[in-house]
Amino acid sequence: MSESESQPKKRFPLTLDFVTGLSGRSKAAEHRTRSTQTATRNINERAAAARPLPAPTVMPTVVSKPQRPAAMGDGAVNAPLVSEAVRKAMVRRIAQQGVKDAAVLAAMESVPRHFFLEPGLASQAYVDTALPIGYHQTISKPSIVARMIEVMREGVDGKLGRVLEIGTGCGYQAAVLAQVAGEVYSIERMRPLHELARSNLRALCIPNLRLHYGDGMLGLPQCAPFDGIILAAAGLDVPQALLDQMALGGRLIAPVGQRVQRLKLVVRTKPNEWVADLLEPCHFVPMRPGTFG
Repeated sequence: MSESESQPKKRFPLTLDFVTGLSGRSKAAEHRTRSTQTATRNINERAAAARPLPAPTVMPTVVSKPQRPAAMGDGAVNAPLVSEAVRKAMVRRIAQQGVKDAAVLAAMESVPRHFFLEPGLASQAYVDTALPIGYHQTISKPSIVARMIEVMREGVDGKLGRVLEIGTGCGYQAAVLAQVAGEVYSIERMRPLHELARSNLRALCIPNLRLHYGDGMLGLPQCAPFDGIILAAAGLDVPQALLDQMALGGRLIAPVGQRVQRLKLVVRTKPNEWVADLLEPCHFVPMRPGTFG
């Protein structure tokens, strides 16, 4: 499986157009995506429209831009195995497995998981299983995505403020996180996957999400502290750099272990004190240092 206050004075949330450099949208479309309140509506409108995705804009800084398959266009949305009804059935199954957070379930229902998969795997998008996304990485199964976000949100009254995800992958979990948090920062160490996530997320017009290419084990100290940190890859333990970037009262959820892995919840209770608890077994790809590509 795949695989993650005081607010600094920043212009945030930034639109995804600003992050990726995409330009040329109509003013009406641009107006619809300027607030976090419209993010879910943008996703639903995009999923309902039977139009092909616009060709991705290649930025000068892109090293190797993944090509979006033509079959990933919205014309596939009405296919029985990727329909809204199938997505709702997936969410019902997640609820039956014990996820109770209504906001998390609503976020899982709003994000079209098949947008993040290759055409040949789209028919399996709403099955509760991990699926390959290339480079020996996988998209996490929906139930573990929902469970980890629910654990991170426990005790939070309303939305999380600022969240850090380690391991963007294809961008699916980041899209779900953006529905339940004020600001989402996501780091990916593999440049081809970072670019793939940018391409996937561009079509969904999510304004409160920023993607970074870099070493996730180092976190993003320039954007800390974070109310929540979620890791989508397993290490022997949580890097101290990430613990240091947690806000007081912040919650971190991560898979830990090698052959036998478990979810680990860490809560920062004091400036130099963290309380940890091991939860249920899991299985994730291993966390690697540095960058690739």
